[in-house]
Order: sequence, then C-alpha cells, then structure tokens
Amino acid sequence: MKPKVISFHYTLTDPTGETLDSSVGKPPLTFMQGVGQIIPGLEAEIGKMKVGDKKKIEVKAGQAYGERDPQAVIEVPIEKMPKQEIHVGEQFRAAQHPTPLTVTKVTATHVTLDANHPLAGMDLTFDVEVTEIRNATDEEKTHGHAHGPGGHHHH
Repeated sequence: MKPKVISFHYTLTDPTGETLDSSVGKPPLTFMQGVGQIIPGLEAEIGKMKVGDKKKIEVKAGQAYGERDPQAVIEVPIEKMPKQEIHVGEQFRAAQHPTPLTVTKVTATHVTLDANHPLAGMDLTFDVEVTEIRNATDEEKTHGHAHGPGGHHHH
C-alpha cells in the first residue's frame, strides 16, 4: 500500500483560544503519512479525513509536543551566558539541546532557561481543512517525505 501525501490548511489555537499558528493565506502544509512529519495526534485524525473535510481536532499535550519536563529547566549564572543584557522571553540555542532555550526568569545573578518546547504540556486545537490527498510517488517514498505540488524539488 502506498503511503498517502496529504495537504491541509490549519489554524492552531491554544486552550485559551489564542491563535498560535495558521497556514491561512499561505500554501497548505503537505506531509507524507507514517514518517513522523507532523505530531502523532494530528496525523492520526487527518488520516481519517477526505478532501474538502473540515474538522476541529483536539490534540492532548502527550500526543502533541509532550508533557513539560521539569529536568529541562536549568539555572545558569549570568556570567556564563553569551551576553549580560538578557530579558525574559529571549531564546538561546545550546549545542546540546535540539530545541531553543527560552529565558523564563532573570535575577541579578542567574538566568533560568527552559528547554521544553514552547508548546510542551499544552493541549492544542487544530482547525483543519484537507485540500488534497494523493498517493506518494516512488521518489517520495524513497526520500521519505513529500515534495509539494508537482512532486519536484524546489531549489
């Protein structure tokens, strides 16, 4: 069975109803099923939809970006930071962390950095509209990802 390549528009909202991200006004998001390109809770639901279907999909934190990991929050002396002027909400990249570290607290001597994904621990709601479903091409299957409209690489 060939995996499907699915394109969809979405609006992502947090539990308070605030929009965090949306593809509206941009090209739809395209992904290939079964290769982990989008969060598991969303992929499972979109797989049941047909072209033109619209659906509100609630994804619990565990099926989205995972629960918050208290171990991922670290305190660093300010002198160890790349700069001294630091504000809450700033992000830093650290070699050992794939996700950016977000500054959550600054005191006179220390900075608190949080390596959790900004959406970790959050239940998410996706308003989804499926715009296209097609079989993956052999080339896409070999590469393990969708190539967008027309199936060609864009350089």
